[in-house]
Amino acid sequence: MSESAPSDSPPAKATLSLLRYRTQAPAARARVLLPQHLFTFLLEGEKTVHFAGAQVTVRPQQFILLAAGNCLMTEKVAAPAMYYHSLLLLFDHQLLTDFFSRHAAWLGRPSRQAASQPFLLFEQDEFLGHFVRSLDCLLRGTQPSIPRELQQVKLEELLLYLALHYPGQLQQLRSLSQEATDEVLVRQAVTSHIGSPVAVEELAFLCNMSLSTFKRRFATLYGTSPSRWLLARRMEKAAALLRQADQSVSELSEELGYENLSSFIQTFKQFYGLTPKQYQVAG
Repeated sequence: MSESAPSDSPPAKATLSLLRYRTQAPAARARVLLPQHLFTFLLEGEKTVHFAGAQVTVRPQQFILLAAGNCLMTEKVAAPAMYYHSLLLLFDHQLLTDFFSRHAAWLGRPSRQAASQPFLLFEQDEFLGHFVRSLDCLLRGTQPSIPRELQQVKLEELLLYLALHYPGQLQQLRSLSQEATDEVLVRQAVTSHIGSPVAVEELAFLCNMSLSTFKRRFATLYGTSPSRWLLARRMEKAAALLRQADQSVSELSEELGYENLSSFIQTFKQFYGLTPKQYQVAG
């Protein structure tokens, strides 16, 4: 399950949804195509999201706005209840455009700069805590569905509050739907995931490309294959961390995404002629 909004007179085709997502068996990292922007209010558990050029981890008492597009999601259950629980508010970009249009007088001019990342992370203050509980109450109600008009009111309330208390972050919402060039996407995807156990196929998905297209565009930019380039960068990172001498070889292997310690040791030795431990001692 991957984790659709309001205005006084929204476009007829604009859609929004308020949902509850709760599970004791969340899936491992999954490829998710978000057709709409998404507010996730995390109640229990932990979520990690990878975009082409960024990654973020969300914990309880935090909530996040994810821009529409391709991403990878990992969800973890929380002790002692051992379940993952979140409230989801999805909405079309039309609704966001309508919100800025109706409140242009006091929201100011839109920023000419593109959003630096495809998400906005917020800490819950007292008001936002009450807001999340109000969503929870609505979803616990006896009616089979929440009227669209009420969902619109709740989204409007949230956006207005963020406009008042987080004006800088809200301005970034205006450019969340801007598309980066293919070259920028490829560069962002590989450089932001050097230290993450993300497969080349997953990087292609984050860039909304087929695997063959991603490899071809990568080779044009870097003159080699993505797997070879990433491996070299990860070994460089491993060497730098070993020189700091504050991590064990097994801890470093896990941080770089190796499930097999011997595989990491063998690969490192092929690059540097020494095992990680020998390299650490020599440094």
